[in-house]
Amino acid sequence: MLELTADNAPGYLRARGEPVPRAVRELGGGVSNIVLLVETDERPFVLKQSLRKLRVEQDWFSDPDRIFRESAGLRLLAPYLPPGSVPEVLFEDRDNYLFAMSAAPADAETWKAQLMRGEIRPEIAARIGGMLAAMLRASWRSAQWEDRFGDQAVFDQLRLDPYYRSTARRHPDLAPQFERLMRESAARRVSVVHGDWSPKNFLVRGDRVMAIDFEVIHFGDPSFDAAFLVNHLALKSFLRPTDRDAYRTAALQFMESLRAGLPEGCDWLDHATRAHLGALMLARVDGKSPAEYLDPALQVRVRAVARDLIVRPAASVAEVFDRI
Repeated sequence: MLELTADNAPGYLRARGEPVPRAVRELGGGVSNIVLLVETDERPFVLKQSLRKLRVEQDWFSDPDRIFRESAGLRLLAPYLPPGSVPEVLFEDRDNYLFAMSAAPADAETWKAQLMRGEIRPEIAARIGGMLAAMLRASWRSAQWEDRFGDQAVFDQLRLDPYYRSTARRHPDLAPQFERLMRESAARRVSVVHGDWSPKNFLVRGDRVMAIDFEVIHFGDPSFDAAFLVNHLALKSFLRPTDRDAYRTAALQFMESLRAGLPEGCDWLDHATRAHLGALMLARVDGKSPAEYLDPALQVRVRAVARDLIVRPAASVAEVFDRI
């Protein structure tokens, strides 16, 4: 397997007969991927390659084949979402565990970047809630979607083990709650799940939003996605307490938009979302992937609130923010 870099990507593309790039630069691929932006005279595009060993301090491995579940998810979901909501897949390279996709506009930025500087627009949260609802409706109790994405091995490798089991080992008194949460969540195999529905994975330009990074896509429990997003808004409320009410408003708008698009028989999603919240919050201080913007003093505060949410789940999303 050729591990791509900005230096060797031009030769790789030339050998494939692709347009010769004018420039190649590395984007933030997180801990699990190599992501390169390729500029050509025709149009820019992105190369994404999955890593077998993730770039974190602790040993963390995942099947690199997950990259092709991502490309399949992008192709299958695109017809159900507003135009431009996901990248277009251009080609795949099975031997090197990578694919190419269309690039977002050059002036797009991550929703995380906007949130971190206090630019908190409820309408963006609403669009993201609507996108999640559309994905849920498209795949709701579908045997075809379950057949394609039913394998949860990558979700276990990249989420359950590093977030839930790893955190439970640090907090053995809460291990029964983590075990119950994973067991109950595993029983909810009802729709496609993104698995990383995080502000860093939304590229925003004006009022348009593109969702990226579908490598953890699987058929399972959609409340995990809902809780993942709300948890990120809650964590930023610790960092920027003066903006807590704005983050709360965004979280409520997200949930309202999501609820408005749910299919019949999904009235349990609110309760299940709140059940995940404490565990996900604690995982971002004591799991394998701690939130990089929480200093030790903030970690102490987050840990206390998260443990309380696990023992005494909030009665509403608004109450989560009241406890911060």
